[in-house]
Amino acid sequence: MSARDRDGDTTRLHVVTGKGGTGKTTVAASLALALAAGGGTVLLVEVEGRQGIARLFGIRPLPYEERPIADAPGGGRVCALAADAESALLEYLELFYGMRRAGQVLTRFGAVDFATTIAPGMRDVLLTGKATEAVRRRAGERRRGGRDAGGGRPVYDAVVMDAPPTGRIAQFLNVNAEVAGLARAGPVRNHADTVMATLRSAQTAVHFVTVLEEMPVQETVDGIGEIRAAGLNVGSVLVNMVHPGFFDEPVLEDAAEGAVDTGALVRGLKAAGLADAEHTARGLAAEMGGHAQRARAEAGIRARLDGVDRPRLELPLLDRGVGPDELRVLAEHLGEQGL
Repeated sequence: MSARDRDGDTTRLHVVTGKGGTGKTTVAASLALALAAGGGTVLLVEVEGRQGIARLFGIRPLPYEERPIADAPGGGRVCALAADAESALLEYLELFYGMRRAGQVLTRFGAVDFATTIAPGMRDVLLTGKATEAVRRRAGERRRGGRDAGGGRPVYDAVVMDAPPTGRIAQFLNVNAEVAGLARAGPVRNHADTVMATLRSAQTAVHFVTVLEEMPVQETVDGIGEIRAAGLNVGSVLVNMVHPGFFDEPVLEDAAEGAVDTGALVRGLKAAGLADAEHTARGLAAEMGGHAQRARAEAGIRARLDGVDRPRLELPLLDRGVGPDELRVLAEHLGEQGL
C-alpha cells in the first residue's frame, strides 16, 4: 500500500470504513500519517460532516478547503479536507458551467439542500467525486470542465477517505447505480462514470476497520462481500483496539476454567509486603479469569477473520485518549506491519 509509487497500479485512494465505535476515523488518520512517512503528501478527506479529524488533531474545524494539518516522519505531510455536498455542488457548477454565483443563489433559497435530500445518490456522487478528483489531479494541470488536463506528477501521493460506516459503504461507493435513475446522459452521468472508473480501478482499495467483537466482525465479513459484489477492490482488515496479552497460553487456559493458583498469588503479594494479601489475591484471580475468558472469545473471533483472504493489520488498545501523539504511535504500528 505504498503511497510513493506514483504511476503504477498501486493503491492511491484508501477508503476506510467500519462499524460505528470501532475507531474508523482514528485508523483513517493514522493510515494517512503512515502513508506520508518518508516524504509523501497525503490528503485525508472527511465526508460525514462530524469534524472528527479536527478533534483528533486538536485543530479548529476544517473548512471545504485542502490545508496541511500535520507533518509525518521523513518530511511527509498530511493535508485534510472536510467535504460537504453543498460546497462540492457549487464547485461542480463552477467547473462545468461557470455558475458558482448562480449556485450561491440556489443555496440561499435552500434549493441545493433540497436537491441532495430528494436525490441522495447525487450527494454521494459529489462527495466521492471530490476524493477521486484529488487522486487524478496532477501538478500544473488546468481543471477546466472538471477534466484531467495532463500536467506533471500527482499532487497527492495518496488520498485517504474517512468514509461512511460499513452498513452503507457499498451503496455510497456504487455511484453508477445511484445515478442511473437520475441521469442517463449528460455531464452528471459523465461525472459519475469518471468517479466510478477511479473507484473500480487498481488505484482504489476499501479497508475495513473492526474490533474483536462478534457484531463488528460480522459486519466486516458482510461488507467485504458487498464491496466485491459491487466490483470494487477490498484492501486490508484493520483490527483496532487489540488488548495486550499478559499471560502465556497455558496460564490463560487455566484461568478461563477458574483454575488460578490463588495461594501462589497470596504468597507473592505477602513477599511484596502488600497488606490484606488474601483479599487482593481473590480480586486478581477474578480479573485473570475475566481476562482469560475475553482472550478465549477473541481467539474465536480471530479464527473467523482468518477465513477472510485479505491482509490483516492490528492496532493496540491505547491506555489514554487519542490525540496527535497517539495517532503517530498507531501510524508507527502500521509501518512496522509492512504498510
